[in-house]
Amino acid sequence: MKPPIAKRIPHPHKLHEDVREDDYYWLKDRSNPEVIEYIVEENQYYNEIMQPLNEQTELIYQAMVDRVPDTEVNVPVQQGPYFYYSRMDKAKQYPIYARKKAATRDLLPEAQEEIILDLNELAKGGDYLSVTALRRSTDHRLLAYLENRDGTDRYTIFIKNLETGELLSDRISDVFIYGSMEWSRCGEYMFYITVDENERPSRFMRHRLGTEFNQDELLYEETNETFTLYMNKSQSGKYIIVHADSKTTSEIRLVDADAPLSPLQLVDERRNGIEYDVEHQEDNLLILTNEDAQNFQLLICPITDLHARKNVVAYNENRFLQAMYPFKDKLLVMGRENGLTQIWELKDGQLEQIQWDEPLYSVSVQSNQNYDTFEVLLSFESMLTPETTYGLDLLTGVRNCLQVAPVSGAYDSSSYRQKQIWATADDGVKVPLNVVYKEGALDHGPAPMILYAYGSYGANSDPNFSPYRLPALDKGIVFVTAQVRGGSEMGKQWYEDGKMQNKRNTFTDFIAAAHYLIEEGYTTSDKLAARGGSAGGLLAGAVSNMAGDLFKVIVPEVPFVDVVTTMLDTSIPLTTLEWDEWGNPQESEAYFYMKSYSPYDNVEAKNYPHLYVTTGLNDPRVGYWEPAKWVARLRELKTDDNILVMKTNMGAGHFGESGRFNQLKEVAALYAFVFDKIGTGVEVNV
Repeated sequence: MKPPIAKRIPHPHKLHEDVREDDYYWLKDRSNPEVIEYIVEENQYYNEIMQPLNEQTELIYQAMVDRVPDTEVNVPVQQGPYFYYSRMDKAKQYPIYARKKAATRDLLPEAQEEIILDLNELAKGGDYLSVTALRRSTDHRLLAYLENRDGTDRYTIFIKNLETGELLSDRISDVFIYGSMEWSRCGEYMFYITVDENERPSRFMRHRLGTEFNQDELLYEETNETFTLYMNKSQSGKYIIVHADSKTTSEIRLVDADAPLSPLQLVDERRNGIEYDVEHQEDNLLILTNEDAQNFQLLICPITDLHARKNVVAYNENRFLQAMYPFKDKLLVMGRENGLTQIWELKDGQLEQIQWDEPLYSVSVQSNQNYDTFEVLLSFESMLTPETTYGLDLLTGVRNCLQVAPVSGAYDSSSYRQKQIWATADDGVKVPLNVVYKEGALDHGPAPMILYAYGSYGANSDPNFSPYRLPALDKGIVFVTAQVRGGSEMGKQWYEDGKMQNKRNTFTDFIAAAHYLIEEGYTTSDKLAARGGSAGGLLAGAVSNMAGDLFKVIVPEVPFVDVVTTMLDTSIPLTTLEWDEWGNPQESEAYFYMKSYSPYDNVEAKNYPHLYVTTGLNDPRVGYWEPAKWVARLRELKTDDNILVMKTNMGAGHFGESGRFNQLKEVAALYAFVFDKIGTGVEVNV
């Protein structure tokens, strides 16, 4: 079978006295049978190309399945009289949510398990299931959860009576994927956020149980198209915190969870460039803000006087403060310092950092813990250490290891290595690279390597452990994560230096990382793969144009590759929200800067590496047509014989298949393609 060739229909875009030819614009029309026909042909071509790799795909898949433990149980979190947790059984695709009634953790082994929601049962009879949030009523009698069956961001709230096991008649549709529902303390009202026609979360609603959906009350509507709404409940449970945020500006309102019919209370009106978050502790409101503090400062004020603010601790520009966890007798703060996630305890007016034993790691405070607890659960992991849950005694400061996530099969962390190295970008900035490999993998010269990055929205690519990475490590593959600008690994400025008119730094940082790894003998261009998804797929696409010769294969997953066209089309979900990240191309300077790196607009008649592209037909975040158009143009112009495939998931969205084994099959196919091109090195036995 020859590669599919999409027809060309002239469709020039004219703006700022510039013309962009877009002969594949027609692929955006999903209702056109020819569009679906073309996508199906691409899938058929993908299947034919992958057919010789089926055996290798199955071997990789089975090696990953062998690493799935018989049972995985999260450390139970105490909420009132119950301990709540989730578990995964090896034969199951989805988690099971359960609880046990016990006064203390010591009594859990003897307590009876009560399953409150089994996603495997929900998934029966369908190809796709996503459940993103569970919220319990204060009396532990009702469970609300968000469910989706098509991969979009439109979810439905279902409410289950945990005493009878039956669903209530209350069902609320068009609710956003996350941060979109909370109970009043009395359990009679559900607050939720719905999406508009562009899937922007914009309407804050109140529903009284037992009433019709059309009787629900609109409490606040966000009309500014560059802002979205989300909510969370304060650690104390006293307030529902309603956020209206753009990429650069915040505005927060409070709902008293004890008085669900009371009006919303505005904390601070939005001011351009000022971001803030709030939490509640006893009689005070804690405020984390970037006002006069780029890396955020921590303030406190009485609930009765929100303007009587003072510093909790002195501002330290080397610390990027990101979250607050107030408990009745202790305040924990989470953020970043020295390029790593950190947790601090407030002691005697100072933030005291909790120390860890490894040089590279990720730490976090687990959510939904009792406000008046004496034991706080903390999570730790590195590229060598599986997720480890500690119980921090708030009275003594003693940290006890409660659980290390199990790894099926033989695993000795001392047989693997992790380290941080630094590449120098074009402008002299040092870019951190986190490396993990099997001991001995680099003893025989340059090794096959997968270089990954994301680098947008201030999102971080922190060290993490994956048992499914072990089979590849054992075959000598080296994994490297480049913490390029556009994330916030090195603080808020690191993010600012990789967005808007600085966006090209993200791509050149990645290219500098590849150059460094080749020049230092870690790998060669024939052994190097690049990988990135979503905005990281933009990075992968841009790099394929800018420096494709450095890589044997590039894997752009659900890639955002038609930047200018998408940012001009306000009918596309989320477009207007993105202007503060990429720029508004209605402005000439932003237009030409975005055009300079947009992968679709910069395809040339030249050689490209092997390309493995993925997308989802129902993706609301990056439309399927972006990678489809890009692949069509690449097929038209590229001058090499390297393989280009595009796999479209016809029944899912941005996050691919649901169910962990389906997801592992997707990864196995991707690895089979990549390993076939870069080789799998020398199998390392230590």
